[in-house]
Amino acid sequence: MYNNDVKFSLWCDFVERSFLEGEFVELIQSKSINAATSNPSIFKSAFLSSPAYAQDKAKLKGKAPKEIYEALAIDDIKLAASKLLASYEKGDDGFISIEVDPFLCDDAEATVEEGKRLFKAIGYPNVMIKVPATEEGYIAMEALLSEGINVNATLIFSDVQTQSCLEAFAKANETLTQKGFKKLPQAVISIFVSRFDRKLDEQLKKVDFVTARVGIMNAMRAYALIQKAQLPNVRALFASTGVKGDELSPDYYIKELLLENSINTAPLGTIKAFIASSKECKPVELRADWIENFFHSLAANGVDMKVVCDELMDEGLSAFKEAFVEILNELK
Repeated sequence: MYNNDVKFSLWCDFVERSFLEGEFVELIQSKSINAATSNPSIFKSAFLSSPAYAQDKAKLKGKAPKEIYEALAIDDIKLAASKLLASYEKGDDGFISIEVDPFLCDDAEATVEEGKRLFKAIGYPNVMIKVPATEEGYIAMEALLSEGINVNATLIFSDVQTQSCLEAFAKANETLTQKGFKKLPQAVISIFVSRFDRKLDEQLKKVDFVTARVGIMNAMRAYALIQKAQLPNVRALFASTGVKGDELSPDYYIKELLLENSINTAPLGTIKAFIASSKECKPVELRADWIENFFHSLAANGVDMKVVCDELMDEGLSAFKEAFVEILNELK
């Protein structure tokens, strides 16, 4: 755990074969990170750009593109899981996430089937199956957690999504208790942050409204819901915390969301910037009245958060689907 005093964890939002065999281990050993996440966009960058996969791709030539994709992804996740296993066994997170096929986002049964198959194929207990927070996704999350499989609920933008995830996980915990599980599988609710600001800041500048804050305040609101639910095996994870451009410090979103019992998953450059300046970091105070006042003011300035959240969810799913298609096309 990066900061044990406030139970704050820092996870690496990056997976690539040569990195996993080298610098990744150093970051774990130095206690800079204690888990990692992946998604189709990360695998697209790795599989299509890194020379580390050339030999494996040559061996797999002739197989179906999705079969090749899964073989490469499973090998990477196995490698990451093996490097993180000691942390997991000590209770210091140690998780690695792999996302199901994003085209299954509206099919709960197929999502559960693929999630169980991937979890079994990887064969490590510290794997999290990543499921998009759609109506069918909530059903799949509950089913997977009920089977003892760790779950990463992803693409969370709204309070409604957060609450739906919590309800799914609460039901799963009831099932697990009935089954006699002594050690509950873990779940995280991945709240996306910086995309709000990239979408809204230009609009807000025109009305002299504070910028680079909507994502943070929205994440704090979701975090408050998760903390209030008091599910012992569910934590808030802040995702999409990298900074584009030079208006903000690279680790801005990590510092602004350093909250008790939370996780931040960030790109490698963001993590390095945070480590370099972390001596200055202090836990952030959460004030419910500030959050509500902020959103009242935001609405008064013409921002409909429901519309924004829905648009960001559609854009997020589309981006993962596009990355997945690009990978499969290149692996033909």
